[in-house]
Amino acid sequence: MGAEARAAPAVEILAFDVFGTVVDWHGSIAREVHAIDPTVDGSAFANAWRDGYQPAMARVRSGEFGWTKIDDLHRMILDAILPRFGLGSMPEAQRRQLNLAWHRLDPWPEAVAGLERLKVKYRLCTLSNGNLGLLANMARRARLPWDLILSAEVFRHYKPDPETYLGVADVFDVAPSQVMLVAAHKSDLHAAKACGLATAFVERPTEFGSDVVNDVSRDPAFDIHATGFDHLANQLGC
Repeated sequence: MGAEARAAPAVEILAFDVFGTVVDWHGSIAREVHAIDPTVDGSAFANAWRDGYQPAMARVRSGEFGWTKIDDLHRMILDAILPRFGLGSMPEAQRRQLNLAWHRLDPWPEAVAGLERLKVKYRLCTLSNGNLGLLANMARRARLPWDLILSAEVFRHYKPDPETYLGVADVFDVAPSQVMLVAAHKSDLHAAKACGLATAFVERPTEFGSDVVNDVSRDPAFDIHATGFDHLANQLGC
């Protein structure tokens, strides 16, 4: 703490991106796929599943689909990629169970302890495109100490739509500048900053697996750059 502490007196709420920032979706999905069939490249499968995420949300934004929960988008993507990995004959019950792997993602090693430290001083909430049931199940399993679970489902808008970031401020009845988005994704943080939120970038160099180079360089546009939640807590004086 000490010399690293940085005052942020206006911030009252820390809103967290979840997939990749709080939980290791890649490692968790790869593990589950490997358990189903050890001959499948779990890392490639995890990344292929995640690659379908933005295009699927774009189909909702375009009006091709009505509002759709991420669970349902995940299932649509899953059905599309299974044949590519030789799993096209997977029965329906197993598909349903695998789709729920997103509810069972493991937290990064320092995440829970770091959140507990931050919670002493700040109110903590999620701001994820994941749907409410998914986020609640994940939090219960991983013991994530949220004060409130907020989701794109609440606002009927996916990030990076402004309605999501401004929605957090509205829920807590605070100014946007009193909310800090914590995320491992620069595009998410830039969108939040454009809405007037404070921003904290957290490094997750292996988010897409150890074989993929992930950009964790410092961006001066963000208020805080942290190597993990403990480092973030240090800088916020927790």
